[in-house]
Amino acid sequence: MSSKFDAFLQGSTQLAPVQTVVAHPCSDTSIQAVIEAARTGIIAPTLIGPAAKICSLLEALGQPLDSFPIIDEPHSHAAAARAVALVREGKAQLLMKGSLHTDELMQEVTAKDLGLRTERRISHVFILDVPTYHKPLYITDAAINIFPTLADKVDIVKNAIELAHALGVAQPKVAILSAVETVTPKIPSTIEAAALCKMAERGQITGAIIDGPLAFDNAISAEAARAKGFHSPVAGDPDILVVPDLEAGNMLAKQLTFLLKAECAGIVLGARVPIVLTSRADSVPNQVVSCAIGAMLACAQQRKMVLK
Repeated sequence: MSSKFDAFLQGSTQLAPVQTVVAHPCSDTSIQAVIEAARTGIIAPTLIGPAAKICSLLEALGQPLDSFPIIDEPHSHAAAARAVALVREGKAQLLMKGSLHTDELMQEVTAKDLGLRTERRISHVFILDVPTYHKPLYITDAAINIFPTLADKVDIVKNAIELAHALGVAQPKVAILSAVETVTPKIPSTIEAAALCKMAERGQITGAIIDGPLAFDNAISAEAARAKGFHSPVAGDPDILVVPDLEAGNMLAKQLTFLLKAECAGIVLGARVPIVLTSRADSVPNQVVSCAIGAMLACAQQRKMVLK
C-alpha cells in the first residue's frame, strides 16, 4: 500500500463503519475489495445484484455466505436502481460501484426525479500518490464533466475543496490548469481560470488558496515558475489540479498512473452521498483506499448536517 494513502486508511478506521450499498459486485476484484474494506472496519456493506452469482464468488473466496446482507436483483441495471433507491431512503451514507459500467450507475444517480442530484454539479476527483510528488495529488474533473462551463467549474472546485477538507487538508492549494500562465482570449480556459481566481478573491469560493491559469510545469514545479519569472502561492505545492476538460484530465491522470506508476483512487462528489467509482482495472488495495476516502467524506458530511 502506498505510504501517502496510509493516512486515509488510518483516518477511516478510526470512524464507525459507514453503511454502504454496493451495486452489482459480480467480479473477483469487486468482491475482494468489499471484503477487505469491511474487514478493516471502513464500511458495513450491503451487496445488491444476482444473489446466486454473489454467493458463488463469496464461497470461492472462502467467505461465509451470511457475512453481508445480500439483496437479490437480476441484473446490473436493476442493482444500480435499487442501490440508488436505498440511498434516497436514507439507508446508506456511501454508494459503491461494483462490476457494472460507470454509465449504467451514473444514469441512475443523475436521474431527474429518482436520482441523487443536489444543487451542486456532480464531479469526480482522482486522488493519486505520484512517486515523484511530495503529497497526495487531486485531479478534477477527469471522469464526469466532458466540457465543463465556468458555472460547472465553480462546483467542481468547491467539491474538490470540500473533499480536501474532509481528508485533513485545512487550506488546500488549487491550481487551475491551462496550456499557459497568461490570460488570453484565444484559450478560453485561461479566461475561466482568471474568473475562478477573482471569484475566490471576492469570497464566492472559499476555503482554499487558488491560482490560475497555470501551465502544468509552473503548477507542479516551483523551479519552472522561477525560471519563467512567475510568482505564485501555489506553484510547486498544489493539492488540487483543476483541468480544462475531461480529455485533458483523463490523459493526465492515466499518464501519471501508467508512466510514473502512481497509485490511484477515485470518488464522485456533489451527489447526496459520496460515490466510490472504481475502475475494473483498479487493484483491490486502491479500491479499498477509495472506500476509505468515501467513508471519511461521508462522515464529514454527516457532521456538517448535524451542526446545521
